[in-house]
Amino acid sequence: MDGDFRTHFVREPGSLRHHPALVLNADYRPLSYYPLSLWPWQEAIKAVWLDRVEIVAEYDECVRSPSTTIRIPSVVVLKDYIRPRKCVAFTRFNLFLRDEFRCQYCGSRGDLTFDHVVPRARGGITSWENVVAACSACNLKKGAKSLRQAGMSLCRAPRRPGAEELRNMGRKFPPNHLHRSWLDYLYWDAELEA
Repeated sequence: MDGDFRTHFVREPGSLRHHPALVLNADYRPLSYYPLSLWPWQEAIKAVWLDRVEIVAEYDECVRSPSTTIRIPSVVVLKDYIRPRKCVAFTRFNLFLRDEFRCQYCGSRGDLTFDHVVPRARGGITSWENVVAACSACNLKKGAKSLRQAGMSLCRAPRRPGAEELRNMGRKFPPNHLHRSWLDYLYWDAELEA
């Protein structure tokens, strides 16, 4: 019985880790949309305690110490503005985000890799302008051939994305869980439909 109680006790407080805080820049925009800028509740409380953020919204749950009780923050805003990056890093994740997580040959989703449009064996370089997301089947079909030799075409020509473009693209892919207190801060600067 003691073993069961101890296991139950150790696992239940872990449910507090399911209360992440949405982190907003000083201009009330998320630091990033994809992945969404979230901190574990512990980091949010630490930032509040160090006076680095202001609490904008809270969960109903509290955490307690011997001398303090604090409601868990669900949205925090940084007191100091962090300038967004202007240059986009050339990473696999950013490449997939630019291509909307779709194969640029057949348009399918899932099981993605990347492909050099001009194969490296033919002098192609690894750059924004020559690499696209591709499913395994299309990548295997194309191999080291040119698009014409493989009888394939691109859905969209590869190009270097802008930082703002990738941030906007990230809005199309919300995380699996969006707390209701976050919604006002995720899309407030989106263009309204007429």
